[in-house]
Amino acid sequence: MKEWITGRNPVYEVLKAGRRQVFRLLVAQGVEEKGRLMEIISLAARRKAVVERVPRQQLDSLASGAESHQGVALEVSGFPYSFLSDILEAGRTSNEPLFILMLDMIQNPQNLGSLIRSAEAVGVHGVVLPLARAAGITPAVVHASSGAVEHVQVCQSNLAQAIAECKEAGAWVVGLEGGDRAQPAESIRLDGSLVLVVGNEGEGIRPLVARSCDVLMRLPMRGKVDSLNAAAAGTVALYLALMARRQGK
Repeated sequence: MKEWITGRNPVYEVLKAGRRQVFRLLVAQGVEEKGRLMEIISLAARRKAVVERVPRQQLDSLASGAESHQGVALEVSGFPYSFLSDILEAGRTSNEPLFILMLDMIQNPQNLGSLIRSAEAVGVHGVVLPLARAAGITPAVVHASSGAVEHVQVCQSNLAQAIAECKEAGAWVVGLEGGDRAQPAESIRLDGSLVLVVGNEGEGIRPLVARSCDVLMRLPMRGKVDSLNAAAAGTVALYLALMARRQGK
């Protein structure tokens, strides 16, 4: 299956990561071919992609929603999903505690892209998504992550089964919740082998997945608003874990 990736950063990261087949690079006629765009053209040529200069209107039809194509679009093969075993192996060979982000039914591509961008920034070994009823890695998600998803191992799995496998590998599973049953973040250790579970934008973590977690964690809230959206809450939790891991060293 082929798809179009638009935007200079997403296209650049797809080419730099080198995980997909590349077919065609479309560049808007009249744009200045310098800086990042020149790097993109050079990388595409190195990958033997056909480079075409086309009217900007042709690119407009390839960008979806509010995405900006910034004068460039790349035709590529579909996203290469990994297996959970690949992610666990990456943790084993990294000489550091396992670090996985598990996302329970995140349906908004913008939130999914933002969470994966944060996950890549803190150095997770992989991201686990459900098999159904959740956003997958689409061009919109690649765009929302600014291309960061191209550098992250992502697998799709039954989450309860994936949690069980991660526990067998020695991981502590922490679910992010906002309710009274969750413990405050400052009382939970996040410096060892960790799976962080973030729930759906509206309903949070599903009951079966929540029961599979070792502990539920709530973030400190001091303002009048009693919750953060999924992407913001997940990002805060990821950075709490990163800080704990650094202090643990």
